[in-house]
Amino acid sequence: MNQALKTMVPVLETKNITMRFGGVVAVNDLSIQVNQGEIVALIGPNGAGKTTAFNVITGVYTPTSGDVLLKGESITGLLPDKITQKGVARTFQNIRLFKNLTVYENILIAKHLRFKADFMSATLQLPHARRMEKQMHTDTELLINRLGLQSVKNEIASSLPYGQQRHLEIARALATEPELLLLDEPAAGMNPQETDELTAFIREIKNEYNLTVFMIEHHMDLVMEISDRIYVLDFGVLIAEGNPDQVQNNPKVIEAYLGVEEDA
Repeated sequence: MNQALKTMVPVLETKNITMRFGGVVAVNDLSIQVNQGEIVALIGPNGAGKTTAFNVITGVYTPTSGDVLLKGESITGLLPDKITQKGVARTFQNIRLFKNLTVYENILIAKHLRFKADFMSATLQLPHARRMEKQMHTDTELLINRLGLQSVKNEIASSLPYGQQRHLEIARALATEPELLLLDEPAAGMNPQETDELTAFIREIKNEYNLTVFMIEHHMDLVMEISDRIYVLDFGVLIAEGNPDQVQNNPKVIEAYLGVEEDA
């Protein structure tokens, strides 16, 4: 276990968050902690409330009750762009790219989050704004080179193979310079080879960019291989947590995924 895990510095915490939609409780009294430098997975059957939890953390929803803390500071109720500015980036279960723009343009747009020039300076192309614009292009090229997208940088995003579209979506998230990266089913729709490549890619960027990673995933091979810790949701309720060995041998987890016969 590396030193970052030993120090157990919490980057993300949810404190008893509940999310109701009318009479439906999608997430119920959820408390989790993701520590600096970890890769943590959130798993559970379909409809368990995993993506709802992500949406609460990233400001898509404001929880009915409870609190979300980023490095000890409450971010509950902030809009998604404000949370992104604080160092949280995410991908989505269904890939969300600017499909008619190039790889380069997709990443460049994300770099604008850190653009510091005001509207007037940018409009008049004042020296400060020109320097910032040049730096964004430099940073975009650097990111493209580091993530192996140089050969397709001028390709339209929608023309890329599925696996490369996933890599591009993650690259675009990295362009916002996050400390915490949330991945919502990054291996969805991938074949075994693509999944293996993604596993290596996540490890690589985690180390390269000093990230903390929190992910939802249904590919259990990926989850068990890459995760430091795992949380398990079922019907919006946390039913288990622990390292991969503890979770995959937990009777509640086995029941949630496989069910039990009525006589049992």
